Amino acid sequence: MRAAVTELELSHFRSHKRARLALDGRPVAIFGPNGAGKTNLIEAVSLLSPGRGMRRAGAEEIARRPERLGWKVWAEVEAEGAPHEIETRAEAGQSRGVRIDDKAVPQVALARVLRVLWLVPSMDRLWIEAAEGRRRFLDRAALSFDPGHAEQVLDYEKAMRERNRLLKDGVRDAHWYGALEGRMARAGAVIAATRRAAIDRLMAAQDRAETAFPAADLALGYPDETPEAEEELRAAFAGMRGRDMAAGRTLIGPHRADLDALWRAKGVAARDASTGEQKALLISLILANARALAAEGGAPPVLLLDEVAAHLDTRRRAALYDEICALGLQAFMTGTEPGLFEALGDRAQRIEVTETAGVSQVREAT
Repeated sequence: MRAAVTELELSHFRSHKRARLALDGRPVAIFGPNGAGKTNLIEAVSLLSPGRGMRRAGAEEIARRPERLGWKVWAEVEAEGAPHEIETRAEAGQSRGVRIDDKAVPQVALARVLRVLWLVPSMDRLWIEAAEGRRRFLDRAALSFDPGHAEQVLDYEKAMRERNRLLKDGVRDAHWYGALEGRMARAGAVIAATRRAAIDRLMAAQDRAETAFPAADLALGYPDETPEAEEELRAAFAGMRGRDMAAGRTLIGPHRADLDALWRAKGVAARDASTGEQKALLISLILANARALAAEGGAPPVLLLDEVAAHLDTRRRAALYDEICALGLQAFMTGTEPGLFEALGDRAQRIEVTETAGVSQVREAT
């Protein structure tokens, strides 16, 4: 089973006025000087999946300046043996829209066509910063295994926003709360189960692999006592109304979950590991995610690895490339120097990105 972007076109997307790439499914090594627009290319690929992409940017932030005419990303992808066309765009002042095979669809529909995972420099602090980033990391893994996870998260968050509005307004009508808490409990129970299943799959995929990257023991935790079964969660929401009203927000639930990781071989919590060790753990989990999908017979994800090679020694860099190729993944990787990708040989396409007068230029390199 194969998943790949075979054509990519950008229009007025950040530094790219126009760009077109014809791709053959191999890993893609993108190189060029800092500020040339390498990361902008892979950000465009990240928008072929649900959400705000790897930079979590609003639609208005993406439009090329100074024109601000709106922007468009178009791609032809091959997924599970079938070709699809994906277009996502935003006109000036408008929100982002999505079309698959020329039909308008909600963003969550993208998860059923292409699975996209990424590792970017801002994630280097994942283990030592707020739980939100770790929760988002786990949810992307869960989404890759179960595309329906996105709908459950959206349903939960929408109901929680409505409940929070009631709390802030001091509303005490038990019927209104009961209806919203029922929705939150139903979606929340599914979210918790999907997250735990994703953790199990990631750990099993690590156990089966001989790799240069360390294995991690993962656990799902909460800052407060939070049940995961639907009826218990519903009762917990009802019992917390007084405290939640005083706080003006919902204090327990899956939106408070955290992902803990322990470096198995050393018995060291990820937050206490060195910066290089934390990066290695993240790479290990990304590879485990891809390995698990391949083992289950599904299409592997497309990987986006921004500036990852520069922070690895020669041995681990070569090991990363070997694992990507062995899994048959299309991985988009960026770096400042072509030499960072030397170990890939002819196993990868090479794209050079340059910048002239504020406009990014893209060409395939030999």
